[in-house]
Amino acid sequence: MDNKKNIFSESEQNSLYEKAEIDQLRTALKRTYEERFIAMTKLMKMNILFKKGTVTHQPFKATDKS
Repeated sequence: MDNKKNIFSESEQNSLYEKAEIDQLRTALKRTYEERFIAMTKLMKMNILFKKGTVTHQPFKATDKS
């Protein structure tokens, strides 16, 4: 196990996380409704694609090239 010590205290870490969250919210609010709509439709299309998809496994067949 690594015995690495945290550089920041727990309260400092919490304040950094809160600042990061606020920064993300500010950038999200700067986006237009059109950009939000396009991002949401992309996510919805990906969700449909993943729901329809299946994972199949075919065993590996070794071929001799001797």
